[in-house]
Amino acid sequence: MAPILNISGLFKNYGATEILKDINVSIDKGDFLVLVGPSGCGKSTLLNCIAGLEPISGGTIRIGGQDMTHVSPKDRNIAMVFQSYALYPTMTVAKNITFGMQVRGVDKATQAAKLAEVAKQLQIEALLNRRPGQLSGGQRQRVAMGRALVRDPQLFLFDEPLSNLDAKLRVEMRTEIKRLHQDLGASMVYVTHDQIEAMTLATKIVVMKGGVIQQVGTPAEIYTRPANTFVADFMGSPAMNLIPARASGSRIEISRAGAAPLVLHDPRASLSGDILLGLRPEDISEAGTRTGDHVQTGEAQVDVVEPAGADTFVVAKLGGKAVTARLAADTRARAGQPLAFGFDLAKVSYFRPDTGERLN
Repeated sequence: MAPILNISGLFKNYGATEILKDINVSIDKGDFLVLVGPSGCGKSTLLNCIAGLEPISGGTIRIGGQDMTHVSPKDRNIAMVFQSYALYPTMTVAKNITFGMQVRGVDKATQAAKLAEVAKQLQIEALLNRRPGQLSGGQRQRVAMGRALVRDPQLFLFDEPLSNLDAKLRVEMRTEIKRLHQDLGASMVYVTHDQIEAMTLATKIVVMKGGVIQQVGTPAEIYTRPANTFVADFMGSPAMNLIPARASGSRIEISRAGAAPLVLHDPRASLSGDILLGLRPEDISEAGTRTGDHVQTGEAQVDVVEPAGADTFVVAKLGGKAVTARLAADTRARAGQPLAFGFDLAKVSYFRPDTGERLN
């Protein structure tokens, strides 16, 4: 079966400035693709190219197996949900949702049936006679989603739809969008700079930086095997620790201020020279709390202890860098005191310090 969306060799230039560089990505029907990266990385521009709102400078965009590269937005069979909601202020919620169908000449009975269906799905039946000015941000976002849903398009496009909402409402709406995707089996492309949103919603993630794709993969692949130090640092909260070290075969040496270097042995490794050792905070434990051949212990001076409810984040200095460990709430760690840590080398990533590319 052909991918529902296939982008091949896409470039986008503004004059002499390259905004998107050789973008290649595809998704199957029912996938939830999240484009994630820092502000200015080109993710919203790419979404606008998929929608047809921005002409591309090279490459092709196929939707549902058809070449849509030069097709106008209204003929691409897509629906878009904007950050700003883009609702008509003088129309009721019901009118906002059905207006597109009315323009396309859909009969009134079908309009009413579709309206009732999405209003129930989004739990906005009580809001249908209100105007956008009488709604909260979360309610407006539901209406904007309702307007997209009644179109029953091949592809839903979301441009940072939750960025105007407060933290609690963002979590609720994220769950709502996840449930919608599961219930509808719809194909979705979603732009965000929030890596937690990306990890929780996506079936496939595209991490972007400077108009270039850094990595494409499932949330698990992106998290456990980042392609480079940019992805390792950007995806995950707190970020992956990237610890400067020196390697010789399976022996890895990490400097410690005022003490002999910490030496770890990774029998699977065959490395030489300067490296960056990558470990997620949850893969650094308090010594003795995790066992196995792959767990190696070593001591480091604790700088900061940050209680965070179920976890305590402990910051120590290793390799001249602040290294964060996610420990149990009842940890014995105390600022200014040494603590024995366990390093889970089954979960380790190694990177080149000069280019940032993955070594293992």
